[in-house]
Amino acid sequence: MHLTRRAFPSYELFVFSLVAGAILGLGYLFNSQALLIFGVLAAPLLTPWIGTALSIVAGALRLFAQTVTALFVSSLIIFLGGLLAGFASRPFQPLTFNEAFTHSRLWPADLLVLTIGAVLITISFVRSEDRPYRPSALLAYELFLPLCAAGFVLGSDIGLGEIWPQGLLVFSVHLAWATFFGLVTLFFLRFYPTSTGGAVFSALTFIGLIVVVAMYSGIGDWITGKAAPPTPSAVAVMEATAPPSPIATITPSLKPDQASAVIGVPTSSPTRTPRPTAVTLPATETPTPTVTAEPTPIVAIIRASEGGGAFIREVPRGQVLVTLANGSTVTIIPNDLQEVNGVIWVHVFAIVNDKRVEGWMIQTVLQTATPVVDWQPSPTP
Repeated sequence: MHLTRRAFPSYELFVFSLVAGAILGLGYLFNSQALLIFGVLAAPLLTPWIGTALSIVAGALRLFAQTVTALFVSSLIIFLGGLLAGFASRPFQPLTFNEAFTHSRLWPADLLVLTIGAVLITISFVRSEDRPYRPSALLAYELFLPLCAAGFVLGSDIGLGEIWPQGLLVFSVHLAWATFFGLVTLFFLRFYPTSTGGAVFSALTFIGLIVVVAMYSGIGDWITGKAAPPTPSAVAVMEATAPPSPIATITPSLKPDQASAVIGVPTSSPTRTPRPTAVTLPATETPTPTVTAEPTPIVAIIRASEGGGAFIREVPRGQVLVTLANGSTVTIIPNDLQEVNGVIWVHVFAIVNDKRVEGWMIQTVLQTATPVVDWQPSPTP
């Protein structure tokens, strides 16, 4: 009962959630790691999460409902903070949102930090009367950052429709992961259900957490041996007829033959079927079509040094069309480059969900496996 009273949510949970949501939203707006860390430090003490774990172990349905409701309201406040910041970013776009993109992904290192935080906050809460601020900050970092990122991307409307659901999914997996290890820690500390109903409730919740983690974190596929390495985006493969001429690539870290093996690019230059162009002739003559050879497309792989990926924009520095992760492939349209404010933009297209997406990317995030003709930009219209 003493632990239950300490874990019961108070008004501080909602006040500090409001403050943290506002700061985290500003952190994503300004793409600032410092503001994000400040927001995490301002986050509320997550003792209600411990109350949820205790209620599961004890089979206390009333305490479970109270703590889960409090956590839901707190999480909703964080999400709304990101959503409002996303709306505020619209007049200033295009902007760079690498932090939002990064924290909307599931990373193994985050799961390790989450495990340590869940175990430490549980042990500290049970064994000590002091408030576990530092373990709570670890937990807040892994729960609130992806949640606020999801709200921010949804509100900013920058064309990343697939990112904000991923942020919510990462938040859900992190919450289930932390609760799982919190329950395991309580069992090792000899906290057990005191009734048959409590034991059934604990067992069902425990199984549900395992299912969520296994389904959405990829661990289930890894255990069963069904996990496969991610395949690059599909690109058109054309028949090769002649070897390419060696030209310098963007990043010399990969040899041409090694890069070809990575992304499946033929080592010879592809040709494309000529497209007839109509020619106007006198009425007495039969029109004879002429052919115009199209430039040979060049395949490149995304190797961004920050954010884990890069954007395809409608125009240089314009609206974002899609986000591609590192390792994805795009096809460069040769002889169509522009320099805007000292930055070279490359005209590319990619196949995303069986659809062709054509736009512009920054040259420095691309690494070619086939020779590139020339990186000198054409005159800006």
